[in-house]
Amino acid sequence: MKNLYEQDKKYILNTYNRLDLIIDKGEGSYVFDIDGNKYLDMYSGISVNNLGHDKGIVEAIIKQASKYMHLSNYFVSEPVVNLAKLLVENTFASKVFFTNSGTESNEAAIKLCRKYGKQTSENKYELLSAYNSFHGRTTGSLALTGQEKYQKNFMPLIPGVSHFKYNDIEDLKAKVNKNTCGLFLEIIQGEGGIVEISKEFMNEVIKLSKKYDFLIVIDEIQAGMGRTGDLFAYEQYDFTPHIVTISKSVGGGIPLGAMLVSKDVENILQPGDHGSTFAANPVSCAGGEYVMNKLVNTDLCNEVKSKGNYLKIKLNNLKENYPHIIKDVRGRGLMIGVDVGLYANDIKKIAQENRLLLNSTNNTIIRLLPSLCITTDEINEFLTIFEKILKEVK
Repeated sequence: MKNLYEQDKKYILNTYNRLDLIIDKGEGSYVFDIDGNKYLDMYSGISVNNLGHDKGIVEAIIKQASKYMHLSNYFVSEPVVNLAKLLVENTFASKVFFTNSGTESNEAAIKLCRKYGKQTSENKYELLSAYNSFHGRTTGSLALTGQEKYQKNFMPLIPGVSHFKYNDIEDLKAKVNKNTCGLFLEIIQGEGGIVEISKEFMNEVIKLSKKYDFLIVIDEIQAGMGRTGDLFAYEQYDFTPHIVTISKSVGGGIPLGAMLVSKDVENILQPGDHGSTFAANPVSCAGGEYVMNKLVNTDLCNEVKSKGNYLKIKLNNLKENYPHIIKDVRGRGLMIGVDVGLYANDIKKIAQENRLLLNSTNNTIIRLLPSLCITTDEINEFLTIFEKILKEVK
């Protein structure tokens, strides 16, 4: 097992910067390496394992896998219908289109927006998204992703995509026009450093959508499914989106995504317009059904709000004690960014040495995405180790 790291480098295309750590198993908010060392996991698979390593998800997928692993989309499937019903009955959505990933969800939304626009004019195909956003890595979603570092080696991308400055109303107004068919927006930019949209900016998006007749697509791939303490982050704003794209934690760790659509656009895509061989996979949807039931039929989301508030208060206390390291603490629920400037990489490294797994984004932000089921004792464990690290790097 210990040469697995070298075999990974030998046989798998080198597109990831792996940690020098081999995980053997996961339990709750922890993972264990092959030597039995226990690590508090503040990654949660980058917001995929929102319920942590939950044995109930395992039981749900085993039960479905013992019946059948796959059916083509020529057949209806009970776990698929059950999950779609839970999503529709607990959200704004009228219909659901299932995918295998977040980037696929956004690709589906691109097609829906463009077909919607074409019903008005052949020229109404332009899409907008924010600078510093992240919407995926396939060519359509990569065009939406407003970060040159991801795009520059793959140009030209799909045409008709422009970017606006996040939270800059005047820049947005300058970019929107009669040929805009859709605007993609993260309520909280995850890869962009845990930055939240202002209510004033969101109100302007809504106003412009009505004026120019374009669809508002909310990317909840990282912020959704209870991560912020609401089922979706947009719920703190007074509007109903046309489309919401989700993935990451929907399947509880099994690949699954979805595009949720409102009543007024549910008939835009017709048979033959879009499809997927593997989605909706019934095993993934069985996991998703378990996840959704936990989110909507327990008090978990309210717990996320209270635990998130507690964590932010404690982090702000640390900010007062270590102002030369911690510049800002921001986010909502259990999606929190700690701006530590150029200390980010050192903090990550020292954390792993102290059996704490931390992720960073935007080069300067420690991104905290723990299990939504993390306990207060586990949060305190994190805080104790984190303060120890701050003392070491100062």
